[in-house]
Amino acid sequence: MPAQDHPPSRLLLLAVVALVGLNLRPFLTGVGPLASSISEATGLDYRGLSFLTLVPMVLMGVCAFASPWMQRVMGARRAVIGALLVLMLGCALRLFASDDGALIGTAALCGLGVAVVQAVFPGVIKAQFPQRVAPVMGLYSAMLMGGGALGAQLSPIIANAMGNWHFGLGWLAVPAALAVAMSAFLLPRSGSQATASLSTAMLLTRPRTWLLMTYFGLMNGGYSSVIAWLAPHYQALGWATAASGALLAIMAASQAVSALLIPFLAARGQDRRPWIWLTLAMQMAGFAGLAFWPQTSPTGWAALVGAGLGGCFALSMVVALDHLEDPANAGALSALMQGGGFLIAAAPPWIVAILHERTGSFASGWLLHLACAALAAALALRFAPHGYARSMNILIPETRPAV
Repeated sequence: MPAQDHPPSRLLLLAVVALVGLNLRPFLTGVGPLASSISEATGLDYRGLSFLTLVPMVLMGVCAFASPWMQRVMGARRAVIGALLVLMLGCALRLFASDDGALIGTAALCGLGVAVVQAVFPGVIKAQFPQRVAPVMGLYSAMLMGGGALGAQLSPIIANAMGNWHFGLGWLAVPAALAVAMSAFLLPRSGSQATASLSTAMLLTRPRTWLLMTYFGLMNGGYSSVIAWLAPHYQALGWATAASGALLAIMAASQAVSALLIPFLAARGQDRRPWIWLTLAMQMAGFAGLAFWPQTSPTGWAALVGAGLGGCFALSMVVALDHLEDPANAGALSALMQGGGFLIAAAPPWIVAILHERTGSFASGWLLHLACAALAAALALRFAPHGYARSMNILIPETRPAV
């Protein structure tokens, strides 16, 4: 491919950010509304269906740890394009996945592609928009959540129109192919090849890295359980497939709005904690509603949980990038936060499935995530901006005092 004579405009790069983000969640959120059809066709029970979320989340975690190595070997641009190709392949193969093993295999492929993009892309954003990290991360997070809404809403509609659940999942190869094309033509060849001076081993010696992982995992565990079980929860209460999919779409749309709006508001100051606590309070209120009063205001509870999850996710990414000035180092820290965090977040859908088997209800699972949000709020006390450099024990040139 010929080198670009002129760098793409900021607007075109923002379009790439938006489209890449849009592709990172539909393959997960499209499954829940189709759970009953998939279960009938493949024989997967609730515990088996949980693997369609668990496996991608595990891969998102494992691959994030390899992000610094991938950037050194491939460069961020090639890593993103290659990962989007893998995501496109995984979605396309769902048209032909006729048994449980094949379907879980496609989930693994999709998860692998998304894992690499999520690990690499925040560093690309910091490199390309160094003065606008918070709002651009907000756009990226909002489109990521908006893609979740798109998958939840359109997948059951397409499946019903085509008379086959395979099409409800396989159509997602189309927007993935568009993301591949736009990334190949518009992502700059320069400016995203820098490597981190802080190695993975060095970052893993910092207690702050582990704190970020734990915090990110507690918060995202709620998301992984919601996308897996919100629709089946309401289907068990008598809701139709399309209606439960629409509820999940409302949750994801609220995520998108919150992920876009809250980073803009939080950008007015360096301390993100008041906004983090607000988003975690929304999660706790929403999970309490789902557990105790699910039929009272289902749309309200779903929107409240979604707003809390979306805003918290975006702020988590911003906080990780805030810790280090150098884009490559900040990207490496963000990748590790996601790595450990997604490994933690992989388990809750499976745990909630077991709790459902033992109690006959999803209420205990929602209460579990209320407690996780409360614990995350306590951990967020440590995110004071004046302590970032000390927490990372910075002794590298980016903060070396002038002489």
